[in-house]
Amino acid sequence: QVQLVESGGGVVQAGGSLRLSCTDPRRTFSRYSMGWFRQAPGKEREFVAARSWDGGSTYYADSVMGRFTISRDNARNTVYLQMNSLKHEDTAVYYCAAATDVIVLVTAGSADTWGQGTQVTVSS
Repeated sequence: QVQLVESGGGVVQAGGSLRLSCTDPRRTFSRYSMGWFRQAPGKEREFVAARSWDGGSTYYADSVMGRFTISRDNARNTVYLQMNSLKHEDTAVYYCAAATDVIVLVTAGSADTWGQGTQVTVSS
């Protein structure tokens, strides 16, 4: 089963950028569609972005469209979330997720494996 290790979180000023990374050290990554979710304090976890296992389909939440970009490098077993023009409301713990069905991942937030999460704090 895939295991996921996230990195890249931190504190950034509004308008700045961060890039999150999520790596599968067991190298089973290429079989899965990958997504990013986030959870702010006092709120439910929400979908951010996803990319199908073959990279052919990409999905974004309306709130991040045009600012965030999800990409994957199957050779490095890594998925990235490039976050630009960050806003205070982007502050959350960001989770990486792997799923065999990208539609279920996007619509139901159901994944086979979740990462441990990485904190992103955007100061206003």
